[in-house]
Amino acid sequence: MGNGALDGAVIAVAGAGGPAGRAALLRLADAGATVVASDNDPERLAEAVDAARYAHGGATVTGDTVDLLDLDSTREWATRTEKEFGRVDGLVHLVGGWRGSETFTKTNLDDWDLLELLLVKTVQHTSLAFHEALQRSDRGRYVLISAAGATKPTAGNASYAAAKAAAEAWTLALADYFRKAGGEQGPTSAAVILVVKALVHDAMRAERPNAKFAGFTDVKDLAEAIAGVWDKPAAEVNGNRLWLTEKP
Repeated sequence: MGNGALDGAVIAVAGAGGPAGRAALLRLADAGATVVASDNDPERLAEAVDAARYAHGGATVTGDTVDLLDLDSTREWATRTEKEFGRVDGLVHLVGGWRGSETFTKTNLDDWDLLELLLVKTVQHTSLAFHEALQRSDRGRYVLISAAGATKPTAGNASYAAAKAAAEAWTLALADYFRKAGGEQGPTSAAVILVVKALVHDAMRAERPNAKFAGFTDVKDLAEAIAGVWDKPAAEVNGNRLWLTEKP
């Protein structure tokens, strides 16, 4: 266990109960990190945490049911994590959600209200709660998973693309905070955006054996890319979009 960059690191994973979260927990635990996972679904979270613990007997993987729509709860999670483990070296933001419409004209603004909460508010809360702990770390990373649609929105995905674009802009503002805090030496912590077209996992392939999933990123490859963010110096990744699919 341990690949150096993540060995002994303490990484918080928000939205850890889904397929991407499960893959990330496994990969980070495999790299020797202490993983602190959160999700709003306690059952899904417990399954993901158990799977990562079982795969890596010696790994510390814990789960917290946190309401990321509540800033105080999110701050408490950050404080508790740093107090318990002595440091926080990363926040991986995997909170997802999607709503779309057939056409631009049929856009339902209720979808925007939901996506703004899931995709923007949770980013605001995790970044505000964790940025100081990440800045205190010698290898702090805030990792947002975004979508190509934020750069090239389609007519039926206006709400989703706009929410993702807002989350990206917020994350880039955090990157600027890290840049300024680093002074002349350059940033010691980084905020980085990983861009996918969409994600695919084994269960999806089993359900649709004939589908090509062209341009999709497998959750295992995403987990690999997440872990890889710690392999590069902060100055190299801070404020950058790393594309895991073809750039539009």
